[in-house]
Amino acid sequence: MSADPALRREIPDATVARLPEYLRTLSRLAEDGVLSVSSEELAAEVGVRSAQLRKDLSHLGSYGVRGVGYDVETLALEISRALGLTEDWPVAIVGMGNLGHALASYSGFVTKGFRIVGLYDDDPALADERVVGVAIRPLAELSAHHAVDPIAIGVIATPAPAAQAVCDALVGAGISSILNFAPAVLSVPSGVDVRRVDLSTELQILAFHAQRKSLAAGALRSAVVVP
Repeated sequence: MSADPALRREIPDATVARLPEYLRTLSRLAEDGVLSVSSEELAAEVGVRSAQLRKDLSHLGSYGVRGVGYDVETLALEISRALGLTEDWPVAIVGMGNLGHALASYSGFVTKGFRIVGLYDDDPALADERVVGVAIRPLAELSAHHAVDPIAIGVIATPAPAAQAVCDALVGAGISSILNFAPAVLSVPSGVDVRRVDLSTELQILAFHAQRKSLAAGALRSAVVVP
């Protein structure tokens, strides 16, 4: 069952952060021919508590059906709507090094409703090079592009020292949603949303957990008494 979208409360940021994983899991279930799923089954697939999942989905106005669970396709559509994925989102990438090229070539953007409309880099060697049919342009052309063909999301894929200047250019052009891959903290005015993806930080966190596992395994081996 689903409540009127106009009656839905604002969705907490923590819930929004989990919705893409719910959607990814539901999409996989749909591909496998699964028609309905219980909160316990879906929670186990995602790796959260069932109570947390039910609370998250209640923000969408979706409570499932007792004894049946959630209709997989319907719930996937509701989450897609909540995330804005039923619309077309034009994206521009600034910084066309290895990371920028990889992001521009990622086929998952198109299938999730994101369309690459602009690629920018001030390296003269990259001028007019095309990636997935889109020409790389100097950053100075961003504002003119945005004025004619509005860009919804700007992606920063530059080295850290250039990130703030690029961010300022995006904001100055009128782009208020930014995904930052540079290892830098950006200063933005009120009303601008920035999401940071720091690959080095994620690797450091994984290294911490790997070290703990290694130490625990070593301690276990030391505790084993050899006859």
